[in-house]
Amino acid sequence: MRLTSLYDGLSKRRSHGRKSLAILLDPDNLTEAGCRKVLALSETHPVDYFFVGGSLVMNSHQTALIQQIKQHSAVPVLLFPSHSLHLDPQADGILLLSLISGRNPEFLIGQHVIAAPLLRQSNLQILPTGYLLVDTGRQTTASYMSGTTPLPYDKPTIAACTAMAGEQLGLRLMYLDGGSGAMYPVSAATIRAVRQAVDVPIIVGGGINTADKAQAALAAGADVIVVGNQVEKNPEFLGEVSRVVQSFNTVADVA
Repeated sequence: MRLTSLYDGLSKRRSHGRKSLAILLDPDNLTEAGCRKVLALSETHPVDYFFVGGSLVMNSHQTALIQQIKQHSAVPVLLFPSHSLHLDPQADGILLLSLISGRNPEFLIGQHVIAAPLLRQSNLQILPTGYLLVDTGRQTTASYMSGTTPLPYDKPTIAACTAMAGEQLGLRLMYLDGGSGAMYPVSAATIRAVRQAVDVPIIVGGGINTADKAQAALAAGADVIVVGNQVEKNPEFLGEVSRVVQSFNTVADVA
């Protein structure tokens, strides 16, 4: 499978030390008015990607949300699927998640087999992604729906070896996620350990609800940080976290 322009862009940004910001939009939690507000704010505060998905997604809601984004923004839309039914050809690409932190075959390969012919027929850019759920203080929707146990919060070596195995299997991105409703974010120690273990871009999400937490994740080695719940609760937070990302990029540009 050839590498896609979205992946090439991510890799290039990483090679130049530049960071990226993604907003995770849950079709079942975001109203049309809420989406309009996020899109308006994203024009003022730079956003690199919109991730669209959730653990419980009504296809009609997802279709309408992606249509709205594509009509009003040039920011790439990447599907963040939890099921093979969550495909939508309107998007630009898909984070093809393999839940390598768990041992449920449905989310390691099962759903991918079902989706493969549809993905082959679509024009979606495919980004093979190792998905690692990390324990962040409470059971999240993702861990419950997948029936898997998250990686221990205080065992960075386990996360690092899991990511290393995923890279050796050919996965092109690593996504460290505390899950929706995380009590606290993935630790800097875990991010740092994974950064030292792999060369591929690292995405980090879950529990990033302050500028300080965003700063810590990026400083530890995240290439992309993902915010979701906090932007839904307080859209103005987007400005705060966007400024943190831009501060890293300003330093990278000077260097």
